[in-house]
Amino acid sequence: MGRILAIDFGTKRTGLAVTDPLRIIATALDMIETPKLIDYLKKYFQAEEVERVIIGMPKRLNNTDSEIAPEVRKFVEKFKTTFPEKPIQTVDERFTSSMAQQAMIDGGMKKKDRQVKGNVDKISAVIILQSYMQ
Repeated sequence: MGRILAIDFGTKRTGLAVTDPLRIIATALDMIETPKLIDYLKKYFQAEEVERVIIGMPKRLNNTDSEIAPEVRKFVEKFKTTFPEKPIQTVDERFTSSMAQQAMIDGGMKKKDRQVKGNVDKISAVIILQSYMQ
C-alpha cells in the first residue's frame, strides 16, 4: 500500500504532508518553494511509493473559487502531464490556514515560530490530508 501525499499549494511556498505506508498517520513533510516543487516531487516519488496525491482547492464561503484557484488548476494540469501514472484529486481547503494557526497556538508553539509562513503551509497540508482520510 502506498502513501498519500497532500499539497497545500501557494504561489510562493507549498506545504506537503504525507501518510505513513499504512495510511494511519498524517505528518508534515516539508515546505518547498513552489518553482522547485515538480523537481522535489520527482525525487520524492523515486524514493517513496506514493499511491495518490491530494491537493487543496481554495474556495470562498459561498463555494466559489478563490483568487488562487486558477493557479492551483494550472499546477494540477502540469502535475498530470509530468506524473500521468499518479492520481491527483482536489479537496476543499477552506479554513485550513486558520485551523493551522489555531493548532500551533494550542500546541504551545512560540509566536516567533508561528510567524514562519512555512510552518502554516506544512500544518495546512496535514489538515488537508487528515480531512481526506476521514
